[in-house]
Amino acid sequence: MFTVEQIKAAHSKVKSGTDFPQYIQELKTLGVTAYETWVKDGHTGYFGVGDYRTSSKPIYEDMDIAGITDKAKFQHYLKIHQQGGTDYLTFCKHCAETGIEKWVVYLNEMTCTYYDKAVNEILIEQIPQGR
Repeated sequence: MFTVEQIKAAHSKVKSGTDFPQYIQELKTLGVTAYETWVKDGHTGYFGVGDYRTSSKPIYEDMDIAGITDKAKFQHYLKIHQQGGTDYLTFCKHCAETGIEKWVVYLNEMTCTYYDKAVNEILIEQIPQGR
């Protein structure tokens, strides 16, 4: 099965949101079926076939997640990020500011779902198939 080190190597190629589809393709090749990223500290749980699980350690200091979700502002920040206008840490700060607690990527469905603190689905996006 895959390791966090293999995932980190794939992620190191991501410079902005424009690189995300290729990153997803690399994760699929490794055998990742889903992952869940927590905005609070950046740790991610990865899931594979046969109930395989592994997780990364926190990658930054804890952030406070806003208690009220601002979906419109989040969508604005997301668009900027996807166009390459912000780096990963800035995007995570924007998520915290707008009340996004985590996102879950389902690689078989090619979707990314953003959730608030009450585990409400805020936005479900279809992931482009890559380059």
